[in-house]
Amino acid sequence: MQRIQKITPCLWFDDQAEEAVAFYTAIFRDSKIVSISRYGEAGYEFHGKPAGTVMAVAFELDGQAFTALNGGPLFKFNEAISFQVNCDTQDEVDYYWGRLSAGGDEKAQQCGWLKDKYGASWQVVPSVLLEMLNDPDAEKSQRAMQAMLQMKKIDIGKLKQAFAGAS
Repeated sequence: MQRIQKITPCLWFDDQAEEAVAFYTAIFRDSKIVSISRYGEAGYEFHGKPAGTVMAVAFELDGQAFTALNGGPLFKFNEAISFQVNCDTQDEVDYYWGRLSAGGDEKAQQCGWLKDKYGASWQVVPSVLLEMLNDPDAEKSQRAMQAMLQMKKIDIGKLKQAFAGAS
């Protein structure tokens, strides 16, 4: 028997859960759709969805379990919750930024944060940024922070220049 992950993020969609899951699983390696459940006739007076309509999609992104729910238009995503994608290289930053931001909200892109075409917020963060921000040399870490604040997509080369004090 497979152990169920103790905590699983659930993403509430109006009716795009299956489409969104296909989008996300195409971006992240080691990803898959685990199961799709459908609304039945029971509870129609509450959910208002025709029997057979996709209710929830269980899926994994890079081994992390998620659920996508077609719950209707009551709730929308906001920036209070985001998903952080930790990247080791600029190629990774560029890949995830490009794929996740495609069709998203251009105005919602700042400091490595972006909003995808479904309204979910993501942080595409190079691992080196966290190291720089936690450096014991406050001047170096502040230069890295100042550089990051000027960016939409994070540029590791420019961060390293700022951190080192190069102009």
